[in-house]
Amino acid sequence: MAEDRLQILFEQYTGQKLAERTEINSSGSNRRYFRLGGGGKSVIGVIGTSFEENRAFVSLSRHFKEKGLNVPVVLSVSEDGMCYIQEDLGDNILYNMVSHGRENGEYSSYESNLLCRTIEMLPELQFKGAEGLDYSVCYPQPEFDARMVDFDLNYFKYCFLKATGIDFNEVLLQDDFENFKADLLGDMGNTFMYRDFQARNVMFRDGEPYFIDYQGGRRGPIYYDVASFIWQARSRYPEGLKRELVRSYLRALKNYMPVDEGVFTEKLRLFVLFRTLQVLGAYGFRGYFEKKPHFLASVPYALDNLRSLLKTPFKEYPYLSDLLLRLASMPQFYEVAEDRRLEVRICSFAYKKGIPADPTGNGGGYVFDCRSINNPGKYEHYRQFTGKDPEVIKFLEDDGEVMPFLENVYALVDRHVKRYIERKFSHLQICFGCTGGQHRSVYCAEHLAEHLAGRFNVKIRLTHRELDVSTFSAL
Repeated sequence: MAEDRLQILFEQYTGQKLAERTEINSSGSNRRYFRLGGGGKSVIGVIGTSFEENRAFVSLSRHFKEKGLNVPVVLSVSEDGMCYIQEDLGDNILYNMVSHGRENGEYSSYESNLLCRTIEMLPELQFKGAEGLDYSVCYPQPEFDARMVDFDLNYFKYCFLKATGIDFNEVLLQDDFENFKADLLGDMGNTFMYRDFQARNVMFRDGEPYFIDYQGGRRGPIYYDVASFIWQARSRYPEGLKRELVRSYLRALKNYMPVDEGVFTEKLRLFVLFRTLQVLGAYGFRGYFEKKPHFLASVPYALDNLRSLLKTPFKEYPYLSDLLLRLASMPQFYEVAEDRRLEVRICSFAYKKGIPADPTGNGGGYVFDCRSINNPGKYEHYRQFTGKDPEVIKFLEDDGEVMPFLENVYALVDRHVKRYIERKFSHLQICFGCTGGQHRSVYCAEHLAEHLAGRFNVKIRLTHRELDVSTFSAL
């Protein structure tokens, strides 16, 4: 098994016995990620499905690290190239660190600073990362080219545009697509294009951003990644923050090339349009063809970006511009489609205050009793902490009782969630109780939420009743 090969890599590299293996949410990737630990050592293990993709990541990582860039160190690779272990950068994902702003549309100065710090480092990756880079290792192709543009524009046309039922002249649209493609390819540059530069692929460690999941990168224009990061549809960055992010990028870019800000803005605008059409194509395929309503619920956010762009029409592509104006004015795209995915409510609680009621009217669900697990709360040192704090986490995991308990929970709940999805049920509640609702139950609820988010396309509402904390994730 691939998991066994990860164990061998861990033990050979660290000289320690593997004591813990926890699967990590892969955000929809086919690659599987694990946190491997033992003897005070922790690494990330990766199982890929493509040798070429793995080779690209390993080769790029080693090249970037030689250039002094903030990427994880690849520590060891299996003989067949299908598994490897890399440096553990922790758990501070930028996407989670700016969740309040994304949910509310108002970003704090702290969140804005994290975003600006991230995009300030993009030119270093694009230019220093390209120095001496062998693009032949890139997967699935070495550069951004005409075929890639054609694929994405056709994706938009066939998977989104035609699915809406809007009437259009395909010949005139193709004429504008050809002109659009020529303009996109007009300023390639010898720079590295990350291709998936977004908040999910940025980790923060010691206050510095580190970059992951660039295995799809290739030679390409600098504007693509700027558009990807700032105009990500669901991020809902206010216009003022978008301008601030562009200014942050340009300040850093001037260390690598002379910049005419007017020319840059016009070229960036083309890539914002291209990325928006790409995203709509993806949402259309997942929503209209794969019947996943969550993606249709995201369409209005992408259309909002499109409406902002079209305030200044694209005169060089008159038919495309007029067609997009008609598309953006369609009434169904002004309201978010109802998200009918299963909602899993996970709650931690104290038994002395009673089992939580089910507000959905479905009569509750699972209630797991954590009181058989050794209680850190009986020790004075741990009473000031909760099951979210590293001190309690280490106590529970070192003690060794909590993981076998959770493995049994996972096996039971996974089958239940899968069946609920198949039967199109709307809600499932899962509660963890302990004596005070502070330590064991909180730890278990947190870990189940992370486990389910990594395995199923569900909404998760996580509540720690006795901590008076509630979070909701629909992504």
